[in-house]
Amino acid sequence: MASDLDTQSFLASPQLKPREGDLFNIDAALTEEERAVRDSVRAFVDEKVLPIIGQCYVDGRFPKELIAEMGANGYLGANLPEEYGCAGLSNVMYGLINQELERGDSGIRSFASVQGSLVMYPIYAFGSEEQKKHYLPKMAKGEIIGCFGLTEPDYGSNPAGMITRAKEQKDGSWILNGAKMWITNGSTAQVAIVWAKTEDNDDSGKSIRGFIVPTSTKGFKANGQKGKLSLRASDTSELVFDNVHLPADAILPKSGGLKSPLMCLTQARYGISWGALGAAIACYEEALAYSKERVMFGRPIGGFQIQQVRLADMLTEIVKGQLVSLHLGRMKDAGTFTPQQVSFAKRNNVNIATDIAREARRLLGGNGIVAEYASMRHMANLESVYTYEGTHDIHSLILGQAVTGMNAFGG
Repeated sequence: MASDLDTQSFLASPQLKPREGDLFNIDAALTEEERAVRDSVRAFVDEKVLPIIGQCYVDGRFPKELIAEMGANGYLGANLPEEYGCAGLSNVMYGLINQELERGDSGIRSFASVQGSLVMYPIYAFGSEEQKKHYLPKMAKGEIIGCFGLTEPDYGSNPAGMITRAKEQKDGSWILNGAKMWITNGSTAQVAIVWAKTEDNDDSGKSIRGFIVPTSTKGFKANGQKGKLSLRASDTSELVFDNVHLPADAILPKSGGLKSPLMCLTQARYGISWGALGAAIACYEEALAYSKERVMFGRPIGGFQIQQVRLADMLTEIVKGQLVSLHLGRMKDAGTFTPQQVSFAKRNNVNIATDIAREARRLLGGNGIVAEYASMRHMANLESVYTYEGTHDIHSLILGQAVTGMNAFGG
Protein backbone atom coordinates (compact mmCIF):
# COMPACT_ATOMS: atom_id res chain seq x y z
CA MET A 1 0.00 0.00 0.00
CA ALA A 2 2.85 2.39 0.86
CA SER A 3 4.28 1.82 -2.59
CA ASP A 4 0.92 2.68 -4.20
CA LEU A 5 0.69 5.88 -2.13
CA ASP A 6 4.22 6.85 -3.14
CA THR A 7 3.34 6.33 -6.79
CA GLN A 8 0.17 8.41 -6.49
CA SER A 9 2.10 11.18 -4.75
CA PHE A 10 4.71 11.11 -7.51
CA LEU A 11 2.13 11.37 -10.27
CA ALA A 12 0.24 14.12 -8.48
CA SER A 13 3.32 16.25 -7.84
CA PRO A 14 2.68 19.80 -9.17
CA GLN A 15 6.06 20.11 -10.88
CA LEU A 16 5.28 16.99 -12.94
CA LYS A 17 2.18 18.37 -14.62
CA PRO A 18 2.54 18.16 -18.40
CA ARG A 19 4.16 21.19 -19.98
CA GLU A 20 2.55 22.68 -23.05
CA GLY A 21 2.95 20.33 -25.98
CA ASP A 22 3.89 17.34 -23.80
CA LEU A 23 0.54 15.57 -24.17
CA PHE A 24 1.82 12.27 -22.80
CA ASN A 25 3.74 13.91 -19.93
CA ILE A 26 7.11 12.47 -20.96
CA ASP A 27 8.70 15.00 -18.60
CA ALA A 28 7.36 12.99 -15.65
CA ALA A 29 9.65 10.13 -16.66
CA LEU A 30 12.73 12.38 -16.59
CA THR A 31 14.65 13.51 -13.53
CA GLU A 32 14.96 17.20 -12.70
CA GLU A 33 18.60 17.10 -13.82
CA GLU A 34 17.69 15.44 -17.12
CA ARG A 35 15.08 18.10 -17.82
CA ALA A 36 17.59 20.82 -16.96
CA VAL A 37 20.16 19.39 -19.40
CA ARG A 38 17.55 19.16 -22.16
CA ASP A 39 16.29 22.68 -21.57
CA SER A 40 19.78 24.19 -21.57
CA VAL A 41 20.60 22.55 -24.92
CA ARG A 42 17.20 23.63 -26.27
CA ALA A 43 18.03 27.22 -25.33
CA PHE A 44 21.41 26.95 -27.08
CA VAL A 45 19.75 25.63 -30.24
CA ASP A 46 17.07 28.35 -30.15
CA GLU A 47 19.59 31.14 -29.62
CA LYS A 48 22.61 30.02 -31.62
CA VAL A 49 21.60 27.37 -34.18
CA LEU A 50 18.14 28.21 -35.50
CA PRO A 51 18.93 31.81 -36.51
CA ILE A 52 21.73 30.70 -38.86
CA ILE A 53 21.17 27.07 -39.84
CA GLY A 54 18.76 27.68 -42.73
CA GLN A 55 21.30 29.88 -44.49
CA CYS A 56 24.10 27.45 -43.66
CA TYR A 57 22.08 24.72 -45.37
CA VAL A 58 21.52 26.87 -48.46
CA ASP A 59 25.20 27.82 -48.56
CA GLY A 60 26.39 24.25 -47.93
CA ARG A 61 28.42 25.36 -44.90
CA PHE A 62 28.95 23.75 -41.52
CA PRO A 63 28.88 26.49 -38.82
CA LYS A 64 32.33 25.96 -37.30
CA GLU A 65 31.80 29.03 -35.13
CA LEU A 66 29.55 26.92 -32.87
CA ILE A 67 32.22 24.31 -32.04
CA ALA A 68 33.91 26.16 -29.18
CA GLU A 69 30.63 26.80 -27.37
CA MET A 70 29.48 23.22 -27.90
CA GLY A 71 32.71 22.10 -26.28
CA ALA A 72 32.44 24.58 -23.45
CA ASN A 73 28.86 23.42 -22.79
CA GLY A 74 29.96 19.79 -22.47
CA TYR A 75 28.13 18.44 -25.53
CA LEU A 76 31.15 16.60 -26.97
CA GLY A 77 31.67 13.13 -25.51
CA ALA A 78 29.16 14.07 -22.83
CA ASN A 79 28.71 10.51 -21.53
CA LEU A 80 32.44 9.80 -21.16
CA PRO A 81 34.16 10.06 -17.74
CA GLU A 82 35.06 13.36 -16.11
CA GLU A 83 38.60 12.12 -15.45
CA TYR A 84 39.31 12.68 -19.15
CA GLY A 85 37.82 16.17 -19.25
CA CYS A 86 34.34 15.06 -20.33
CA ALA A 87 31.00 15.91 -18.74
CA GLY A 88 30.42 12.43 -17.29
CA LEU A 89 26.66 12.59 -17.93
CA SER A 90 24.28 9.65 -18.06
CA ASN A 91 23.32 8.07 -21.35
CA VAL A 92 19.80 9.47 -21.04
CA MET A 93 21.23 12.98 -20.71
CA TYR A 94 23.52 12.30 -23.66
CA GLY A 95 20.46 11.21 -25.64
CA LEU A 96 18.56 14.38 -24.75
CA ILE A 97 21.53 16.46 -25.93
CA ASN A 98 21.38 14.67 -29.29
CA GLN A 99 17.62 15.20 -29.47
CA GLU A 100 17.91 18.94 -29.05
CA LEU A 101 20.93 19.33 -31.35
CA GLU A 102 19.10 17.56 -34.16
CA ARG A 103 16.03 19.66 -33.51
CA GLY A 104 18.33 22.32 -34.88
CA ASP A 105 19.78 20.29 -37.73
CA SER A 106 21.01 16.76 -38.41
CA GLY A 107 24.38 18.22 -39.39
CA ILE A 108 24.86 19.73 -35.94
CA ARG A 109 24.00 16.47 -34.21
CA SER A 110 26.14 14.52 -36.67
CA PHE A 111 29.15 16.66 -35.80
CA ALA A 112 28.72 16.06 -32.07
CA SER A 113 27.83 12.39 -32.56
CA VAL A 114 30.92 11.66 -34.64
CA GLN A 115 33.18 13.59 -32.28
CA GLY A 116 31.88 11.84 -29.17
CA SER A 117 30.76 8.37 -30.22
CA LEU A 118 33.00 7.63 -33.20
CA VAL A 119 36.25 9.38 -32.29
CA MET A 120 36.40 9.95 -28.54
CA TYR A 121 34.69 6.64 -27.68
CA PRO A 122 37.14 4.40 -29.60
CA ILE A 123 40.07 6.25 -28.04
CA TYR A 124 38.46 5.74 -24.63
CA ALA A 125 37.52 2.08 -25.27
CA PHE A 126 40.53 0.87 -27.27
CA GLY A 127 43.26 3.43 -26.70
CA SER A 128 46.23 3.47 -24.37
CA GLU A 129 46.19 5.62 -21.25
CA GLU A 130 48.60 8.00 -22.96
CA GLN A 131 46.28 8.34 -25.97
CA LYS A 132 43.26 8.97 -23.75
CA LYS A 133 44.98 11.63 -21.68
CA HIS A 134 46.41 13.37 -24.74
CA TYR A 135 43.33 13.47 -26.96
CA LEU A 136 40.12 13.27 -24.91
CA PRO A 137 40.33 16.50 -22.89
CA LYS A 138 41.14 18.54 -25.99
CA MET A 139 38.43 16.82 -28.00
CA ALA A 140 35.88 17.45 -25.26
CA LYS A 141 36.64 21.18 -25.53
CA GLY A 142 36.48 21.12 -29.33
CA GLU A 143 40.14 22.05 -29.60
CA ILE A 144 40.83 18.89 -31.65
CA ILE A 145 38.19 17.74 -34.12
CA GLY A 146 38.05 14.12 -35.27
CA CYS A 147 36.46 11.99 -37.95
CA PHE A 148 35.79 8.25 -38.29
CA GLY A 149 36.96 6.35 -41.35
CA LEU A 150 35.21 3.00 -41.82
CA THR A 151 32.95 3.17 -44.90
CA GLU A 152 34.66 2.81 -48.27
CA PRO A 153 33.49 3.70 -51.80
CA ASP A 154 32.64 0.04 -52.54
CA TYR A 155 32.08 -1.24 -49.02
CA GLY A 156 29.31 0.42 -47.05
CA SER A 157 26.99 -2.15 -45.50
CA ASN A 158 29.74 -4.79 -45.71
CA PRO A 159 32.70 -3.18 -43.89
CA ALA A 160 34.44 -6.55 -43.53
CA GLY A 161 35.23 -6.32 -47.24
CA MET A 162 37.27 -3.13 -46.88
CA ILE A 163 40.42 -2.82 -48.96
CA THR A 164 42.26 -0.19 -46.88
CA ARG A 165 45.46 -1.78 -45.58
CA ALA A 166 47.93 -0.96 -42.83
CA LYS A 167 51.22 -2.81 -43.20
CA GLU A 168 53.56 -3.07 -40.24
CA GLN A 169 57.19 -2.24 -40.92
CA LYS A 170 60.26 -3.81 -39.36
CA ASP A 171 60.67 -0.90 -36.94
CA GLY A 172 57.06 -1.27 -35.72
CA SER A 173 55.71 1.68 -37.71
CA TRP A 174 52.84 1.36 -40.22
CA ILE A 175 52.16 2.28 -43.86
CA LEU A 176 48.52 3.06 -44.60
CA ASN A 177 46.93 2.89 -48.07
CA GLY A 178 43.32 3.08 -49.18
CA ALA A 179 40.29 5.36 -49.16
CA LYS A 180 37.18 6.07 -47.10
CA MET A 181 33.91 7.66 -48.26
CA TRP A 182 31.04 9.70 -46.74
CA ILE A 183 33.15 10.82 -43.78
CA THR A 184 31.52 13.42 -41.52
CA ASN A 185 33.95 16.11 -40.29
CA GLY A 186 36.50 14.81 -42.81
CA SER A 187 37.71 18.19 -44.09
CA THR A 188 37.48 19.83 -40.67
CA ALA A 189 39.25 17.19 -38.59
CA GLN A 190 42.78 17.32 -37.26
CA VAL A 191 42.63 13.61 -36.42
CA ALA A 192 41.01 10.62 -38.12
CA ILE A 193 40.20 7.27 -36.54
CA VAL A 194 40.88 4.98 -39.50
CA TRP A 195 40.00 1.29 -39.63
CA ALA A 196 42.23 -0.87 -41.80
CA LYS A 197 43.11 -4.50 -42.32
CA THR A 198 46.55 -5.52 -41.19
CA GLU A 199 46.59 -8.74 -43.26
CA ASP A 200 46.12 -8.97 -47.01
CA ASN A 201 44.32 -12.32 -47.10
CA ASP A 202 41.50 -11.55 -44.70
CA ASP A 203 37.91 -11.73 -45.96
CA SER A 204 36.46 -12.08 -42.46
CA GLY A 205 37.54 -8.73 -41.02
CA LYS A 206 39.33 -10.38 -38.10
CA SER A 207 42.52 -8.38 -38.72
CA ILE A 208 40.81 -4.98 -38.67
CA ARG A 209 42.54 -2.51 -36.34
CA GLY A 210 41.98 1.14 -35.51
CA PHE A 211 44.61 3.87 -36.02
CA ILE A 212 44.85 7.48 -34.89
CA VAL A 213 45.89 9.39 -38.01
CA PRO A 214 46.74 13.12 -37.85
CA THR A 215 45.25 14.67 -40.97
CA SER A 216 48.42 16.72 -41.49
CA THR A 217 50.40 13.52 -42.17
CA LYS A 218 52.02 13.37 -45.60
CA GLY A 219 49.93 11.29 -48.00
CA PHE A 220 46.62 12.03 -46.22
CA LYS A 221 44.05 13.93 -48.28
CA ALA A 222 40.45 14.94 -47.58
CA ASN A 223 38.22 15.81 -50.55
CA GLY A 224 34.95 17.58 -49.74
CA GLN A 225 31.85 15.89 -51.15
CA LYS A 226 30.27 18.05 -53.85
CA GLY A 227 26.66 18.13 -55.02
CA LYS A 228 24.95 17.04 -51.79
CA LEU A 229 21.20 17.52 -51.58
CA SER A 230 21.12 16.35 -47.95
CA LEU A 231 23.15 17.26 -44.84
CA ARG A 232 24.27 20.41 -46.61
CA ALA A 233 25.16 22.07 -43.29
CA SER A 234 27.61 19.26 -42.56
CA ASP A 235 31.18 18.54 -43.63
CA THR A 236 31.18 15.30 -45.65
CA SER A 237 34.38 14.13 -47.32
CA GLU A 238 36.33 11.35 -48.99
CA LEU A 239 39.59 10.41 -47.27
CA VAL A 240 42.53 9.13 -49.33
CA PHE A 241 45.67 7.50 -47.86
CA ASP A 242 48.67 7.30 -50.14
CA ASN A 243 51.57 5.61 -48.31
CA VAL A 244 50.72 7.38 -45.07
CA HIS A 245 53.51 6.64 -42.59
CA LEU A 246 52.35 6.19 -39.00
CA PRO A 247 54.41 5.64 -35.86
CA ALA A 248 54.04 2.44 -33.87
CA ASP A 249 51.95 4.16 -31.22
CA ALA A 250 49.33 5.28 -33.75
CA ILE A 251 47.47 2.00 -33.37
CA LEU A 252 44.63 1.68 -30.88
CA PRO A 253 46.17 -1.21 -28.91
CA LYS A 254 42.93 -2.74 -27.63
CA SER A 255 41.18 -2.73 -31.02
CA GLY A 256 40.85 -6.03 -32.84
CA GLY A 257 38.48 -7.32 -35.49
CA LEU A 258 35.30 -5.92 -36.96
CA LYS A 259 33.72 -5.99 -33.49
CA SER A 260 35.69 -2.88 -32.50
CA PRO A 261 34.28 -0.43 -35.08
CA LEU A 262 30.83 -1.99 -34.70
CA MET A 263 30.97 -1.20 -30.98
CA CYS A 264 31.58 2.43 -31.94
CA LEU A 265 28.64 2.36 -34.34
CA THR A 266 26.40 1.04 -31.57
CA GLN A 267 27.27 4.11 -29.51
CA ALA A 268 26.51 6.43 -32.41
CA ARG A 269 23.28 4.66 -33.36
CA TYR A 270 22.03 5.07 -29.82
CA GLY A 271 22.48 8.84 -30.09
CA ILE A 272 20.84 8.88 -33.51
CA SER A 273 17.70 7.25 -32.10
CA TRP A 274 17.30 10.34 -29.91
CA GLY A 275 18.50 12.79 -32.54
CA ALA A 276 15.93 11.73 -35.11
CA LEU A 277 13.21 12.47 -32.56
CA GLY A 278 14.54 16.03 -32.33
CA ALA A 279 14.11 16.49 -36.09
CA ALA A 280 10.61 14.99 -35.84
CA ILE A 281 9.71 17.31 -32.97
CA ALA A 282 10.94 20.34 -34.95
CA CYS A 283 8.76 19.37 -37.92
CA TYR A 284 5.73 18.63 -35.76
CA GLU A 285 6.01 21.90 -33.86
CA GLU A 286 6.40 23.85 -37.08
CA ALA A 287 3.41 22.13 -38.67
CA LEU A 288 1.27 22.63 -35.57
CA ALA A 289 2.05 26.35 -35.35
CA TYR A 290 1.45 26.80 -39.08
CA SER A 291 -1.88 24.97 -38.90
CA LYS A 292 -3.13 27.52 -36.39
CA GLU A 293 -2.02 30.52 -38.46
CA ARG A 294 -2.66 29.55 -42.07
CA VAL A 295 -6.17 30.51 -43.07
CA MET A 296 -7.92 28.72 -45.92
CA PHE A 297 -11.62 28.78 -46.81
CA GLY A 298 -12.16 31.30 -44.03
CA ARG A 299 -10.57 29.44 -41.12
CA PRO A 300 -7.22 28.03 -39.92
CA ILE A 301 -6.29 24.80 -41.69
CA GLY A 302 -5.75 23.19 -38.28
CA GLY A 303 -9.53 23.09 -37.98
CA PHE A 304 -9.87 20.70 -40.93
CA GLN A 305 -10.05 16.98 -40.29
CA ILE A 306 -7.27 15.92 -42.65
CA GLN A 307 -4.70 18.19 -40.99
CA GLN A 308 -5.78 17.14 -37.51
CA VAL A 309 -5.26 13.50 -38.47
CA ARG A 310 -1.80 14.40 -39.78
CA LEU A 311 -0.89 16.12 -36.53
CA ALA A 312 -2.34 13.32 -34.41
CA ASP A 313 -0.30 10.73 -36.33
CA MET A 314 2.89 12.80 -35.95
CA LEU A 315 2.41 13.24 -32.21
CA THR A 316 1.61 9.56 -31.68
CA GLU A 317 4.76 8.37 -33.41
CA ILE A 318 6.94 10.92 -31.59
CA VAL A 319 5.64 9.79 -28.19
CA LYS A 320 6.19 6.12 -29.05
CA GLY A 321 9.72 6.92 -30.22
CA GLN A 322 10.46 8.90 -27.05
CA LEU A 323 9.40 5.97 -24.90
CA VAL A 324 11.59 3.59 -26.92
CA SER A 325 14.70 5.77 -26.61
CA LEU A 326 14.10 6.59 -22.97
CA HIS A 327 13.73 2.93 -22.04
CA LEU A 328 16.83 2.11 -24.10
CA GLY A 329 18.73 4.89 -22.34
CA ARG A 330 17.75 3.52 -18.94
CA MET A 331 18.97 0.07 -19.99
CA LYS A 332 22.20 1.54 -21.35
CA ASP A 333 22.82 3.29 -18.05
CA ALA A 334 22.15 0.01 -16.25
CA GLY A 335 24.48 -1.88 -18.60
CA THR A 336 21.72 -4.22 -19.76
CA PHE A 337 21.15 -3.03 -23.34
CA THR A 338 22.06 -4.96 -26.50
CA PRO A 339 23.16 -3.82 -29.98
CA GLN A 340 19.96 -5.33 -31.37
CA GLN A 341 17.91 -3.04 -29.14
CA VAL A 342 19.89 -0.09 -30.45
CA SER A 343 19.12 -1.23 -34.00
CA PHE A 344 15.44 -1.36 -33.09
CA ALA A 345 15.47 2.21 -31.80
CA LYS A 346 17.55 3.65 -34.65
CA ARG A 347 15.43 1.91 -37.29
CA ASN A 348 12.09 2.90 -35.78
CA ASN A 349 12.85 6.47 -34.83
CA VAL A 350 14.58 7.49 -38.04
CA ASN A 351 11.79 5.90 -40.05
CA ILE A 352 9.00 7.73 -38.21
CA ALA A 353 10.98 10.99 -38.28
CA THR A 354 11.36 10.70 -42.06
CA ASP A 355 7.62 10.19 -42.43
CA ILE A 356 6.82 13.06 -40.06
CA ALA A 357 9.11 15.46 -41.93
CA ARG A 358 7.39 14.57 -45.20
CA GLU A 359 3.90 15.03 -43.77
CA ALA A 360 4.87 18.32 -42.13
CA ARG A 361 6.20 19.55 -45.48
CA ARG A 362 2.90 18.61 -47.08
CA LEU A 363 0.86 20.41 -44.43
CA LEU A 364 2.91 23.55 -45.12
CA GLY A 365 1.90 23.40 -48.78
CA GLY A 366 3.95 25.55 -51.15
CA ASN A 367 5.63 27.31 -48.24
CA GLY A 368 7.11 23.98 -47.24
CA ILE A 369 9.69 24.06 -50.02
CA VAL A 370 11.43 27.30 -49.01
CA ALA A 371 14.35 27.60 -46.59
CA GLU A 372 12.37 29.91 -44.29
CA TYR A 373 10.68 26.75 -42.99
CA ALA A 374 12.61 23.81 -41.55
CA SER A 375 10.57 20.75 -42.52
CA MET A 376 11.97 20.17 -46.01
CA ARG A 377 15.52 20.70 -44.71
CA HIS A 378 14.89 18.06 -42.05
CA MET A 379 13.20 15.83 -44.62
CA ALA A 380 16.25 15.93 -46.90
CA ASN A 381 18.67 15.47 -43.99
CA LEU A 382 16.78 12.47 -42.63
CA GLU A 383 17.17 10.64 -45.92
CA SER A 384 20.90 10.52 -45.11
CA VAL A 385 20.27 9.54 -41.49
CA TYR A 386 17.99 6.77 -42.81
CA THR A 387 21.01 5.46 -44.74
CA TYR A 388 24.05 6.03 -42.54
CA GLU A 389 25.15 4.18 -39.40
CA GLY A 390 23.51 1.06 -40.81
CA THR A 391 20.81 1.47 -43.42
CA HIS A 392 17.17 0.90 -42.52
CA ASP A 393 17.29 -2.42 -44.38
CA ILE A 394 20.43 -3.59 -42.58
CA HIS A 395 18.82 -2.90 -39.22
CA SER A 396 15.78 -4.86 -40.41
CA LEU A 397 18.03 -7.86 -41.02
CA ILE A 398 19.69 -7.41 -37.61
CA LEU A 399 16.26 -7.59 -35.98
CA GLY A 400 15.25 -10.48 -38.21
CA GLN A 401 18.29 -12.46 -37.12
CA ALA A 402 17.58 -11.57 -33.48
CA VAL A 403 14.06 -13.02 -33.57
CA THR A 404 14.62 -16.00 -35.92
CA GLY A 405 18.20 -16.95 -35.10
CA MET A 406 18.92 -17.08 -38.85
CA ASN A 407 21.47 -14.87 -40.62
CA ALA A 408 20.04 -13.31 -43.80
CA PHE A 409 23.17 -11.30 -44.64
CA GLY A 410 25.17 -12.15 -47.72
CA GLY A 411 24.60 -14.84 -50.31
